[in-house]
Amino acid sequence: MKIIELPKKVISLLEHYEAPQRLIRHLTIVHATAFYLSEQFNNTWQQLPFNKAEILFGAATHDIGKMIVTDEIYQKGKLHEAKGFALLKQHGFSDSEARFTITHGNWKAETNTLEDLIVCLADKVWKGKRVSELEEEIAKRISTMTNNDFWEAFMQLEAILEQIVIGSDDRIAWQGI
Repeated sequence: MKIIELPKKVISLLEHYEAPQRLIRHLTIVHATAFYLSEQFNNTWQQLPFNKAEILFGAATHDIGKMIVTDEIYQKGKLHEAKGFALLKQHGFSDSEARFTITHGNWKAETNTLEDLIVCLADKVWKGKRVSELEEEIAKRISTMTNNDFWEAFMQLEAILEQIVIGSDDRIAWQGI
C-alpha cells in the first residue's frame, strides 16, 4: 500500500495550525488506507454505492482536533472529536464533511453510514488492529447493499484486510510511534 498525499485544503489547514509531524503522518496513513480500501471495495463490489470523496476527506480529517487537544496525539481521549468538528466548521466545511471527527470514534452508532464505518476501519487496520464487530457490521452492510451472501462478503473483506495488515509494522514505524 502506497502513501497518498493529503488533499491540499487539509494540508493548508494543518500548516496554518502548525500541526505536529506525528499527527500529519497519522492522517496521511489513515487517508492512504482509506484510499486503498475504497479502491478494493470498488474492485470487489462494483455495484456497492459509496462516496469515495467523503471517505477520503473523512480519513484525512478524522483526528484534526488533535491539533488543539495535543495531549490526545499520544494518549486516548475524546475531546479532540468535538474540537475537530468545531475547527472544520469554523473553516467553512459542512456538517457532512466535519462529521467524521465525531463518527470515527463511535463506530457502533446506528446512524453511521458505510462511509463512516470505512473511515473507522481505516483508522484501525492501518496499524494491524482488527475489530471483528466492526468488520462484521461492514460485511453485513455490503451484503445488504449488494444483495449478496453475508459470508461471501465477509470472506472478501477479510482478504482485503489481510493485505493491509501485512505492512502495518512499517507504517507504525513511519508514523513515529
